Amino acid sequence: MTEDPQARIGELVANNDVLLFMKGSPLFPQCGFSSRAVAILDHLGVSYESVDVLQDQGIRQGIKQFSDWPTIPQLYVKGEFVGGSDIMMEMYEAGELAQLLEQHGLAKAG
Repeated sequence: MTEDPQARIGELVANNDVLLFMKGSPLFPQCGFSSRAVAILDHLGVSYESVDVLQDQGIRQGIKQFSDWPTIPQLYVKGEFVGGSDIMMEMYEAGELAQLLEQHGLAKAG
């Protein structure tokens, strides 16, 4: 793995179908927004990987430039930036997030 944060972020995004950059971990989210993002993904039953930005200052700052999005958490699906927790919540409530995951064959069966 390379030391350049942008390259590392690019590798992580490319190698994980559903990836959440968050503060903390899914078991111990370190902010309310990250907690809400985890709750949404868990409720949808999708498997995902997470990156704790608090563990790596380069990624914590780099992800904001990578996506051109100022806040964390950030959700990526199949290499595409989806949004932060507010966008996730809006998409979830409208059924759009489940639809996006289904389109990529990532949603929970049944």
